[in-house]
Amino acid sequence: MIHFEDNFAHIHLPDEQFQPDYLLNHPDFQFDNHLNCVEKLLDIHINEGRGNSIAIRTFQEIWTFQNLYDKSNQIAHVLVDDLGLVSGNRVLIRSANNPMFVACWFAVLKSGGIVVATMPLLREKELETMIECAEISHALCDIRLEDALLNVNSPFLKSVCVFDGSNETQAELETLMASKSTNFSNFPSFAEAVSIIGFTSGTTGLPKMTAHFHKDILLICEAFPKYALQPKSDDIFTGSPPLGFTFGLGGLVLFPFYYGATTFLIEKPSPEILLKAIEEFQITICFTAPTAWRMITQKVNDFDISSLRKCVSAGENLPLKVWDDWYNATGLKIIDGIGATELLHIFISSNEENMKPGATGLPIHGYEAKIIDENGNEVPINEMGKLAVRGITGCKYLNRPEKQSEYVQNKWNLTGDIFKKDEDGYFWFVARGDDMIISSGYNIAAIEVESVLLTHDEILECAVVGIPDENRGMLVCANIVLKNHASANDNLAKSIQDWFKEVAAPYKYPRIIRFHDVLPKTETGKIQRFKLK
Repeated sequence: MIHFEDNFAHIHLPDEQFQPDYLLNHPDFQFDNHLNCVEKLLDIHINEGRGNSIAIRTFQEIWTFQNLYDKSNQIAHVLVDDLGLVSGNRVLIRSANNPMFVACWFAVLKSGGIVVATMPLLREKELETMIECAEISHALCDIRLEDALLNVNSPFLKSVCVFDGSNETQAELETLMASKSTNFSNFPSFAEAVSIIGFTSGTTGLPKMTAHFHKDILLICEAFPKYALQPKSDDIFTGSPPLGFTFGLGGLVLFPFYYGATTFLIEKPSPEILLKAIEEFQITICFTAPTAWRMITQKVNDFDISSLRKCVSAGENLPLKVWDDWYNATGLKIIDGIGATELLHIFISSNEENMKPGATGLPIHGYEAKIIDENGNEVPINEMGKLAVRGITGCKYLNRPEKQSEYVQNKWNLTGDIFKKDEDGYFWFVARGDDMIISSGYNIAAIEVESVLLTHDEILECAVVGIPDENRGMLVCANIVLKNHASANDNLAKSIQDWFKEVAAPYKYPRIIRFHDVLPKTETGKIQRFKLK
């Protein structure tokens, strides 16, 4: 067993008895115990003579696998030689989707660190919480996003090194890289060493840290893409999800590189920009959320998307109307899927041969699923119940035994979703089982929004709920009781919204504000959110 100098992540893994069952008997899911996943995703292309193949494209840049390999090795040297990283340290990456983000991601794993990738929209308070929870010691940050990170005050964070993801200037990281060798001996990790930590919002308390092993990174590459995409080395992937989401990490980095394909990265992927990229660069596979598919459909006739062969949707439920409209406009079938940060990527989906429009699909290669009642018993066909899943990956919350026992029950992962299963074995989404609001593909915990609102000087009490919306799936609706009822008006509502966007991630802000004299409550004082919906 390899020894890590910093054992924080491994010490705080849940005991095996509290982890789910893993289904790893198939030959596709056998990996050597001595394993650093970088070797199967990046180094293999150099070792097998494919260094000149294109790994990453943007509208401005082309990086071959050799370019990516060289820069990742140089960054790994910087981390170890200049920034004092030791094996097992957690390294936060703060950047939009660009080639330097990817180079940093590989560099952290090459040097024996653990990646904590974040979204550009997060603000100081949210970053500070993550740094405190994961005891993050190092951060690699795009210089355009450094302000919020530099304001974080944590005894754990020892080093913040900035780079320029726009490739227009030389920031500190590029300057340090310039003198470094392009050769680096990867840290000799092993299959069940933690490689990444994904933060996932809960409905109560602190965010949860989901750990994934080096082998998990490779296992998902043998599952969803093989089942639904059949990737080839001449494919070009693109999409809108941030690399800080495991949906984006898989679809835009892991899957293309595992199959020797190319990824096209876009920092601000509006529908028009996505369509422009597909047309100009002959994109073949696109990952985005239902909201984006709806908007893209309205503009698709203005672009030539004949190169596109696979369309993937996840992050929220895909309405049948969105599927129908896209199919009628393009003749392409959107592949719907459900995944979770806890299981790393998609575990129920379809391919073009077995698709049933409106259904999420069938358990993919490597997974099993069932619908259960409150007692854990499987429910009859077409009855609603809790979705339970097990397979090649599963939930491993760090340092949260109480949350681990909620998510993993009887060795199955309970995702918090309500589904039903039809007579053909297809799974149909019904609703979220908690107060999570999924808006435009973002998971927004009601309690997080409430905790921010309650810091506003004029707010006495609030309850946040999700309101169905045709364009975004759901809207965040804040029901607010003011300290001074008489001050309630549209101008104050707008002021609260603007204030919220300054102090927290803007995508979480309440798009609807309703003022109340009192909130509906039970006799014990619990707010009755169902009445507010």
